[in-house]
Amino acid sequence: MHVEAFREYCLSKKGATEGFPFDQDTLVFKVMGKMFAIVPLERFPPQANLKCNPERALELRETFDGKILPGYHTSKVHWNTVYIEQLPEDLIRELTDHSYELIVASLTKKARRALEDQ
Repeated sequence: MHVEAFREYCLSKKGATEGFPFDQDTLVFKVMGKMFAIVPLERFPPQANLKCNPERALELRETFDGKILPGYHTSKVHWNTVYIEQLPEDLIRELTDHSYELIVASLTKKARRALEDQ
């Protein structure tokens, strides 16, 4: 999946926003102010950091050795760095959905209701 297609997919999520809160080279996707995807635009090959259930994160790293790694500059337990052009698009979508869903599940009831109303 190319970076632009990844960007479009992230923005298709309900309530998703994009911005550059850290620097001009690190694109961040948020839902209700919480990050669910981080894309360092200067890194090659293209990659994204996605939140993941810790047990599943370990399984993915073993299965996709060298293509899914512990999160770069993020919690190695809860985030993976995923090489988005080297993995099947359906897997990238699934992992993006998983990251988004983990963040939504962590929101307060009030924030989840506000998201549902968007």
